[in-house]
Amino acid sequence: MFSLNVPLPPAVDRLATDLHPKRTGFDRVRERRTLVCKRFGVGDVRDGDEETGERGPPPRQEAVDRLRERLRRPLAAVEPFEVAVTGVDVFDAPRSGSRPVVYLAVESDEVGRVHRRLCDAFGAVEGIEGDDYVPHVTLARGGNPGPGVVADLVAAEFEPVRWRVHALDVWDPEFREVAATVDL
Repeated sequence: MFSLNVPLPPAVDRLATDLHPKRTGFDRVRERRTLVCKRFGVGDVRDGDEETGERGPPPRQEAVDRLRERLRRPLAAVEPFEVAVTGVDVFDAPRSGSRPVVYLAVESDEVGRVHRRLCDAFGAVEGIEGDDYVPHVTLARGGNPGPGVVADLVAAEFEPVRWRVHALDVWDPEFREVAATVDL
């Protein structure tokens, strides 16, 4: 239903754009990039004190408000932190969806700590969160990239992109927009 994302600076978009000509032969090339810190389901936005018998998700704004409230405690002690994109890597056998997945590799111990803290509070999505979580920004996936395309992307050299994170964004995939921002 929602995800909590680390906002990306314009330099990450410029880097992805610079790498675009090398991303040939993939089924899907991401034009909108995200760094997901944690995913949330319908159960994460329901009010646990209500016995309403609701089966579906609450209305959008109510769900966003509930999620923001539930995020307050696990994020209370989180201070702004450093993040860096340092290279390109690949998931040859992703847990779900088409392969390969080529992505920008993210280095940040704090992103991992925030992720674990949120998994403790909300539970982990099996296979992609918890111990299996790899912070990354997907560039392209699937298809039949020609010989050497993936290797050329992984070998791409660039100056690391570093930035400081002061807030996290609640992303709404239905409307494809930031629904709320949580300051750190």
